[in-house]
Amino acid sequence: MDDQWFFEIGDGQTYGPYTLDKLQKWAATGNLMPTHRVRRADSNEWTIAAYVPGLELTTADTQEPTAAQEAPKPASFGTLMRGLGRKSKSSSGEKGDGKVRTPSEPPDIVALCAELMETAFVRGASDLHIDPEENVILVQIRVDGVLETIKKLPKTIQGPLIGRFKVLSKMDIAERRMAQDGQFVQCLGPDQRRIHFRAASLPTTHGERMTLRLLALETEQLTLNRLGMSEASLRIFSEYTAHKQGMILLSGPTGSGKSTTLYAALRHRLAHHPGRFITVEEPVEFDIVGVAQIEVDTADKVRFDTVLRNILRSDPDVIMIGEIRDFDSADVAIKAALTGHLVFSSIHTNSAAGVITRLIDMGLQPFQVAATIRLCIAQRLVRRLCPTCRRPRKLSETEASSLGRPEAAGVTVYDPAGCDRCNERGYRGRIGLFELLPLDDALARRIVEGDDEVQISRHARERKIPSLRDDAANKLLAGLTSFEELVSVYAW
Repeated sequence: MDDQWFFEIGDGQTYGPYTLDKLQKWAATGNLMPTHRVRRADSNEWTIAAYVPGLELTTADTQEPTAAQEAPKPASFGTLMRGLGRKSKSSSGEKGDGKVRTPSEPPDIVALCAELMETAFVRGASDLHIDPEENVILVQIRVDGVLETIKKLPKTIQGPLIGRFKVLSKMDIAERRMAQDGQFVQCLGPDQRRIHFRAASLPTTHGERMTLRLLALETEQLTLNRLGMSEASLRIFSEYTAHKQGMILLSGPTGSGKSTTLYAALRHRLAHHPGRFITVEEPVEFDIVGVAQIEVDTADKVRFDTVLRNILRSDPDVIMIGEIRDFDSADVAIKAALTGHLVFSSIHTNSAAGVITRLIDMGLQPFQVAATIRLCIAQRLVRRLCPTCRRPRKLSETEASSLGRPEAAGVTVYDPAGCDRCNERGYRGRIGLFELLPLDDALARRIVEGDDEVQISRHARERKIPSLRDDAANKLLAGLTSFEELVSVYAW
């Protein structure tokens, strides 16, 4: 078994065992990527292919196929990469023209870029990454929060490829030593939907790296009842979004869906309680009709603190701040809430109780926090199980105990399997985990008295407020996600 290997490509499946010779052939033809994980059959230790002796070709340009190899299928990336070491092959029963395309023949960069964006859109990706390495370019997409390498391109087209995306994003194509950002709109899919892309370039040791964020792919998802909240949580959230003043703050790590929840809250408030809405964002990710949206300038001509002060003179009813990041933005948000405005914003903490202590750490006074905060929300995103292929099993006693539900041992839960509907991933889409902490008079007194995060969390449990772990357990027992997925995003 020394020569037997397993590998993963990022789709949640493990393939193998295969011989090292087989993996080497796949590496040579570009099917095994340098970032794919591999391990020996007799070992549980994974490593990326680029660092395995014998698989060095994963970091090299794809070898030329021999005459015995099949020609690339139509509509594949191979048709777009004509001239990059591939030989033309005449179809059956016809004579070829005898010409061989040489590596010097330029590829169709415009078509290649369009194909990359189309692939990202069809796969439901949130991001498209063009990552240069020493000898190759890796194309990666992020689907449901998981990064997957989909293509390895020759290093020789790095300049034209990055240049094309810079032109689309209206960046300076001559500037290669400074980070830039931009945006553009591209029509994709059979219905030619207008998809907004946010682009960011970053200079690295191997050249410029390009990241494209696909914005507002599913704008119909920007409603509160589609976020995955329980009926009780949805009722509380809807109630607090109707308040005339105060602050509603969302917390969670980057990529936990805070912006989506903020936009959903704005749309809910706009539909049920119309008024004057103004937002300050960096950048504006979703365009909402009826809302004045201000984008912070990267050149500091439009800054958070100055814009927020000017907003208060513009007679707003509701203000949304993309993120409270320092004392200045927190101070203006508090003053806005104290003077009769409803303020929505986000902050980076790990729990709902942590929102309160984080604001105090920024320099706000406890009495200010107690007087203005109305609702703190902690959230995470987990992948939703594919309902077509999910595989049932019984929850073990150890797992039930880790969830805080020992009585749930033996209850049916589900694991991912894989089918055509979910592209063999076992998951399709994502769902939110939520913890809502409303501030009552008792909690406000505790804040003024100086309670820390642990004491505030204990008070919430005494009030029977469901924690993030409780919501995670409920969604697991409902068959919406897997135990493995919960463990990957939440530390019990």
